[in-house]
Amino acid sequence: MIHRLLSDDAGQGLVEYALIIGLVAMAVIAGLTVLGNKNNNSLMNASNILS
Repeated sequence: MIHRLLSDDAGQGLVEYALIIGLVAMAVIAGLTVLGNKNNNSLMNASNILS
């Protein structure tokens, strides 16, 4: 009985997909944060030059 419970991998695929989706989401959030700050600085510089 214990051996059967330890060797059961029915939910393994779902857990792997959830981990991959979580890692991709974290990478996207980090990328948008970095690019958002750079974009904001560029817009502020352009606004200061035009005004």
